[in-house]
Amino acid sequence: QVQLVESGGGLVQAGGSLRLSCAASGRTFSRYAMSWFRQAPGKEREFVAVIGWSGAITYYADSVKGRFTISRDNAKNTVYLQMNSLKPEDTAVYYCAGGKSGATISKAYDYWGQGTQVTVSS
Repeated sequence: QVQLVESGGGLVQAGGSLRLSCAASGRTFSRYAMSWFRQAPGKEREFVAVIGWSGAITYYADSVKGRFTISRDNAKNTVYLQMNSLKPEDTAVYYCAGGKSGATISKAYDYWGQGTQVTVSS
């Protein structure tokens, strides 16, 4: 069993930066691929980024490629999402998720955090 708690969201102006953190409980954290998804009001949850269990492999949605960086520290049971050059369209609730496959679809993930709000003003 893995429990996930996100933090680091907030209000930022367009062009600014935020770093989200997702702290995991449980000794099996390092066995899971970890992803970030986001959901804007009235929209479906969408994939943002994924990182493999060792951190060697990452993959990003085209909409965030070159602006966002996903990383993890298995010693701290934490995954991060560094978000730079933020745009108003990045406004959403951001969720971290853990799963075995590292897929880009939400149903592939077994564990989810409660979400953290990111609001980017224009």
